[in-house]
Amino acid sequence: MIRKTWYKLLEPMLARVSRRLANKLILLFTSIVILVVASLTFISYGMLRQESVNNSIASTSNNLLLVGRNLENYLNGIVQLSLPQISYDEFSYALTHESEEYASKMYVENYLKNLYFSRSDLEAVYLYIIKEHKYYYVTKENYNITVRVVPHPPIDNLPWYQSALNSPKNSAYQSFVTPQTAEEIKSDYPIDKEKSAMGYHRMIRSIASREPQAMLSLYFNSSVMDEIMKDIPFTDGEHLMYLGPDDVPFVVDSPEFYAASAAEGLPGLLADGRSGRVTWQGAEEKYLVIYDVNENEGWKLVKPIPYKQIYAAATRARMLSFGIGVLFLIASVILVSFVANKITSPLKHLSLQMKRFSAGGFEAEAAVTGNDEIAYLSRHFNKMVERTNELINERYKIKLAQKNATLKALEAEINPHFLYNALQAISTKALKNNSDDIVEMVDNLALTLRYCISGRDVVQAKEELRHIERYLALQKARFGGRMQVLYDWEERLMELRIPKLSIQTLVENCIKHALEKVSTPVTITIEAYETSTHNIISVLDDGPGIRGDRLAEVRASLAVEWDDSAPEDAGGGESIGLKNLNTRLKLLYGEEAGLIIQSDGSGTLLEMRLPREG
Repeated sequence: MIRKTWYKLLEPMLARVSRRLANKLILLFTSIVILVVASLTFISYGMLRQESVNNSIASTSNNLLLVGRNLENYLNGIVQLSLPQISYDEFSYALTHESEEYASKMYVENYLKNLYFSRSDLEAVYLYIIKEHKYYYVTKENYNITVRVVPHPPIDNLPWYQSALNSPKNSAYQSFVTPQTAEEIKSDYPIDKEKSAMGYHRMIRSIASREPQAMLSLYFNSSVMDEIMKDIPFTDGEHLMYLGPDDVPFVVDSPEFYAASAAEGLPGLLADGRSGRVTWQGAEEKYLVIYDVNENEGWKLVKPIPYKQIYAAATRARMLSFGIGVLFLIASVILVSFVANKITSPLKHLSLQMKRFSAGGFEAEAAVTGNDEIAYLSRHFNKMVERTNELINERYKIKLAQKNATLKALEAEINPHFLYNALQAISTKALKNNSDDIVEMVDNLALTLRYCISGRDVVQAKEELRHIERYLALQKARFGGRMQVLYDWEERLMELRIPKLSIQTLVENCIKHALEKVSTPVTITIEAYETSTHNIISVLDDGPGIRGDRLAEVRASLAVEWDDSAPEDAGGGESIGLKNLNTRLKLLYGEEAGLIIQSDGSGTLLEMRLPREG
């Protein structure tokens, strides 16, 4: 319903636009410009988008790969740091006897001090003695490194302790990004989580029994990791996350974004064991997530990039293309309007002159400027007007001539009747003198003359046959017994309408090319029969036939269109009657009608073919 309403509102405007050729040209070229600009913009935008994605993937993947390797080396350094730097047996013995022997206690304290001094990013070092339920704590107090021993309840319920206990590597990482429960906070060490970025816990077991002896815990600040991570450039809208093997976050630029992405299932999309990229639809926008996976332990360095940021350059290019396209469109419309008006102005003038001409103003004349198609039309329009005026004058003269001819025809109409009456008088005189053959000839000639001067052009076949009988009776007086005539005419074709004097033309050809050429008897056979498509009227003679070259000339003359202005001997003067008849047949019955001539040494056959549906 809405579409019909809009169409009704737009229909008058479209009708007004379509009335002028200039408007059509403007609309056409404007549509072409819009189509070209829109197509180029769309294609270039798509290519720029794809190129932006490819560049982001390539650059970010390479960057994450390099940073990931540095982080891997950093983690490997932490692992190496947590292993005893001296004989493991001595360290294990000291852990066993530290509460009984002062030397063992000092050995442990010196080991922890040396460990603390070995790294600048170490915030604290804890060594929990499992059997004694206490821990050694290395800290810096007033620029002095002190080692304190503090009793502590069992740490068996802490998650990182259970992870290290069950880990084949006897180690576990602790993240401070995810919040701890109240029980975990109560059971954990009293560390400054604002300064510590990550904790690493190493289970120390007895060599003999493999039972846990102690838990070495190292707490690192973010200085070294920040130094490594700063090599990953990211702008507003982008995010960066460093996840542990169990997808536990250790470094995130936005805890809120990590919480939202974890709730939306982003970590589950990252393939384990290999780097790659995925497309992730967040709650508000779509992201291209590129990640690098640590080959040894499966740490993941993840960088989500919003697609709108990747497409920003392509979007700016698209808007620039649209702006240029609009300017180009405006310039094109102005140029096309100017050119279209230049083109259509002569056409408009020509149409006005044509309108004057159609209204009877035969003095109309179009201005001719230039040599283009419009000038060609204007020139020929002027010639048409001139020729029309000439034809009008000629027509006027012909009308006058026709009136004079009608008067003269009325004056001469008495001549055929006078000739017919004179033949009747001769017949009466011959009858009084008992000259029956002369009477018959004169009567046949009179009837033939009357038939010839009748105004009809098409007659019934039976009338034409009666005329042929009278005509042949006159010819028989000339040729005597040498001329034999046979008829084989189907009765149902007696009502067939054929051109007047058509059969006479065929018979005259037999007389001319047979009886007049030889002194022997000649038989003329007149036939009429039907086929599936035509009614056939044929005249056959058994004379000497027509020479091959002459037959070719006659057939060629029948193939040439009739031209009243051509001389009589064009195409052969002797075939003028046949050519005239062939032309009449085609005019009356169509192109399927016509004459067919066949001749050899045994005679000549002329067939007049009339289509049954004609």
